[in-house]
Amino acid sequence: MKRQDGRNANEIRPIVIKAGVIEQAQGSAMVSLGNTRAIAAVYGPRALFPKHLQRPDKAYLNTVYNMVPFSTKERNRPGPSRRSNEISKVTRHALEPAIFLEEFPKSEIFLCIDIIEANAGTRTAGINAAAVALADAGIPMRDFVTSIAVGKVNGEYIVDMTGKEEEVTHCDLPVAFMPRTKKITLLQMDGDLPQKDVKELIQFAMKSAEEIYKKQKEALRKRWTS
Repeated sequence: MKRQDGRNANEIRPIVIKAGVIEQAQGSAMVSLGNTRAIAAVYGPRALFPKHLQRPDKAYLNTVYNMVPFSTKERNRPGPSRRSNEISKVTRHALEPAIFLEEFPKSEIFLCIDIIEANAGTRTAGINAAAVALADAGIPMRDFVTSIAVGKVNGEYIVDMTGKEEEVTHCDLPVAFMPRTKKITLLQMDGDLPQKDVKELIQFAMKSAEEIYKKQKEALRKRWTS
């Protein structure tokens, strides 16, 4: 199957990942997947205030996802929305299993993700950028986190959909997982598919995301060896 942009069904969009793109942050990264671009910055671990929010046994990963006003063709309203709050929450849940939060009790790790250009796949691009930013900041991690979205169009599985493909897919299924252990940390689905399709799509996503994982590691090597 050849898609509208010429890609094969299992081919992700052109990808660029850079670490250490924001000097003022403890760690940062930029991920570009086609015309979707995310920048993530990490601050901390640092003291968490007010104190009643502190967790006595581990750090709080405070995650904020935001689409900047100029990220789409029509200007986005600035500030948090129901969608951005939901993606902030699922991003935090996707990343927490990979981080040794217990090493920093009563503290906060603040993670900011800005989508500066959007053409589908913004939450997965944000998660990929966030994982690199956390590693760049030296946050202890038991594994990496890699994320990709898959779908089904005209009876065939496809990976890393564009906005037009999202409009016609039977489902939009973003997946995040830890590459070494293969543990899934995020699984959402917008649409309706049989259980067999869902299982096969998950495996399809994990295999297709191997290229992203390689790019994540390369970005960190380049950052710290150049």
